[in-house]
Amino acid sequence: MNVLSLIVFLPLVAAAALAPVPARLGDRVFTWSWGAAAAADLALVVAMWIGFDADGGISYEQRLRWMPSVGIDYHVGIDGLALPLVAVTAVLFLACAIYSQRRLRRAKPFVLLFLCLQTVSLGLFTALDLILFFVYFDLSIVGMYFVIAAWGHGNARKSALKFFLYTFVGSLVLLLGFIGLYLAAEPHTFDIVELARANPLAGRETYGAVVLLAIGLGLAIKTPTVPFHTWLPPAHTDAPATGSVILAGVLLKMGTYGFVRIAMPLLPQSWREYAWIVVIVGVVSVLYGALVALAQEDFKRMIAYTSVNHMGYVVLAVGAAGLIAEGDEQARSLAVTGAVTQMVSHGLLTGALFLIAGVLFDRRASYDMGSYSGLAGRAPVLAGATALAAFGSLGLPGLSGFVAEFQIFTGSLASASVPTALALLGILITAGLLLRAFHRMFLGAERLPDTPGSARRFEDLRSREIFSVLPLLVLAVVIGLLPRFLLDVVEPSVTSMIGVVGR
Repeated sequence: MNVLSLIVFLPLVAAAALAPVPARLGDRVFTWSWGAAAAADLALVVAMWIGFDADGGISYEQRLRWMPSVGIDYHVGIDGLALPLVAVTAVLFLACAIYSQRRLRRAKPFVLLFLCLQTVSLGLFTALDLILFFVYFDLSIVGMYFVIAAWGHGNARKSALKFFLYTFVGSLVLLLGFIGLYLAAEPHTFDIVELARANPLAGRETYGAVVLLAIGLGLAIKTPTVPFHTWLPPAHTDAPATGSVILAGVLLKMGTYGFVRIAMPLLPQSWREYAWIVVIVGVVSVLYGALVALAQEDFKRMIAYTSVNHMGYVVLAVGAAGLIAEGDEQARSLAVTGAVTQMVSHGLLTGALFLIAGVLFDRRASYDMGSYSGLAGRAPVLAGATALAAFGSLGLPGLSGFVAEFQIFTGSLASASVPTALALLGILITAGLLLRAFHRMFLGAERLPDTPGSARRFEDLRSREIFSVLPLLVLAVVIGLLPRFLLDVVEPSVTSMIGVVGR
């Protein structure tokens, strides 16, 4: 079997092996098996990264006939755009497996569902066929719906339904856009590589605009951007901690990755013509997400709105790359490289913050920031981890957020100077809201929510929490200090993609 397909389907094979195991054997059988499968998958991804040739284009490619009568193949491969997202997906699922080494409600279906979600997520980032991409895109919605509805809290079922309806409508619109591309190509095909090479909508302005609208709308809902973001805060607030990690760290990236993998290279002329709309949406998302996050009293809801803010930077960057004059390929490349780096950075840092939110809920069943104060004295490791994640999210030099945002702003200034200058305000607002939240919860006189049945003392991070949160922060520091190992993988593929967009 191709090593890439092995990476994608290993979690699904593990789920199939665990399915007949009786639930009465105990939670540890399932959680430890999940951890072993996730660790093995990450080891394979690391081996693939080591052997990856960044200048070789698409690697580990595999094509099998699936539905040849309609031009649909099982076509997978990986390049510098996909590999970082495959890696961060494997890291986040392992972090969730480690965090879940405790007593779980209905552990068996929980573990099986996450193993299936891992296969779906890895499959989407490796798909080189539009229908294969769509299948994974849709299955991720179904999987996350059950995670929120069955293991969430608060208004979990209502939030899960809102998430499902919003994103499912987006996926249907996305499918219409894919069919539009298929009908325009001669011969008809859903193959992403062949469509990029053929550029079937060149010179067909109205047709291209309609197809871009459909694809852009479907991806914008998944990202999500303003005004399609309203499903995100309730979904995050009511989801279990591990569900929020995968939703923010992986599923949101399916939208932004779709812009880079599909919308830009397959619709280059339309993308350049309407890139100014993408830029405006990105800036509005940056500022709106930051301002609304500033008004939150719920720690988890605040983090959810910062995701709208951070994904806005990605949308700004890919929009600016469509506006930049043809001669300035370096600025285009810098903006898109920053967008990919931001996807990775956001996955690591926001994943850590959602796990920290889960720790607060496990201890005191509350996300209300006004109910906590002085936690640093009781839980110094938790305080240090929260501070590091917050500083990374606001773009402090030496952490991954700075590398990503510096590239985005430097590349975007060339073509969208005013929108980029406005987006810089988002950093100031984000810095203020994160520092304010940290000060309220961890400094000052000690105060804890009075939750019936909870222990009097507030326990610091336990070993499973340390080994799930700290590796994410360590990776954020490594990218912040030594980013070349990531940028050397991303930049050649971005340069190649930019050449296609500039046709």
